Amino acid sequence: MIKKICVIDGQGGGIGATIIKYLKESFGERVELIALGTNAIATSQMLKAGANRGASGENAICRMSNECDLVVGPIAITWPNSMMGEVTARMAESVMTSMAVKFLIPLSQERCEIVGVMKEPLPHLVQAMIEGKIKEVIKGV
Repeated sequence: MIKKICVIDGQGGGIGATIIKYLKESFGERVELIALGTNAIATSQMLKAGANRGASGENAICRMSNECDLVVGPIAITWPNSMMGEVTARMAESVMTSMAVKFLIPLSQERCEIVGVMKEPLPHLVQAMIEGKIKEVIKGV
């Protein structure tokens, strides 16, 4: 059965686009990649990176985060008012209450630092997430 992976991002969509690029390289068409952007620009960038489908805005994120097997994105998608206010409290709550497995990249522009997390370039973090975590969760796909 094909797994649905929702990739959520905001602002310019660069983190989400990088995640989708690496997921597409690793799994090809064995997974369905759904781009969920807090805005149309972020969604557009993730679609260009290879997402199968995409939608923008609060309602799309709230609905689809509860209809997928995995949610992937920067940690800021779980923080109300992050990404310069693009992430609403309802979006953050929907992500965190979703039954989907969540993989969060520890990158943020907020004035918050997660202690104990090594600072690595985005591609290294995404590769480590896919190799060390996502492949384990969706093995057999």
